[in-house]
Amino acid sequence: MCGNNMSAPLPAIVPAARKATAAVIFLHGLGDTGHGWAEAFAGIRIPHVKYICPHAPTMPVSLNMRMSMPSWFDIYGLSPDADEDETGIKRASENIKALIEQEVKNGIPSHRIILGGFSQGGALSLYTALTTQQKLAGVVALSCWLPLRKSFPQASANSVNKDMHVLQCHGDADPLVPFVFGSQTAEKMKSLINPANVTFKSYRGLPHSSCPEEMVDMKRFIEKQLPPISDE
Repeated sequence: MCGNNMSAPLPAIVPAARKATAAVIFLHGLGDTGHGWAEAFAGIRIPHVKYICPHAPTMPVSLNMRMSMPSWFDIYGLSPDADEDETGIKRASENIKALIEQEVKNGIPSHRIILGGFSQGGALSLYTALTTQQKLAGVVALSCWLPLRKSFPQASANSVNKDMHVLQCHGDADPLVPFVFGSQTAEKMKSLINPANVTFKSYRGLPHSSCPEEMVDMKRFIEKQLPPISDE
């Protein structure tokens, strides 16, 4: 199940400043690595939270003329009607579920884990949260979309995360994953889980990237969903 991960190095980790009682697993975008996001989280770290930023395996990507680069799954196009790499998405999702399971074995219960990601990584985090049997604290989904959206609601019929909290963020000047994809994804999410728990934030003038305001919003969301445990 984890064979796909073997070609990728160990995740970049920002350890908790004290005993870790919660974790954030954050998945980078296409062609990136986890290192930049680990540095970003080090700047907004919360003392009892461990941040895990895995690296995607390297594979040829159809969208980029089959050039090899870090990618969670293949991407054929970024239009709403583009074909999708169903096998690759499902395999990548299983790898992320295994990563969550590893943290559970390390002593952090799944309901104290937030899954998140940027762009392709955000897409994978939404798909995984809706299809896993692991109860999560929430999802942070930046500049992304819901993959295999036509497979829902059937794919999430038995979801244990119908009441999870989702923070979705998107720049209104995104030229790669258009803003409307983000807003349509938020509406789709509201039809699949408790709509009161889905927050969609837009950022004026932001292209396909993050910004300090978004990082602060993310920190506030993580603090709210992963509060310290009383004996910390």
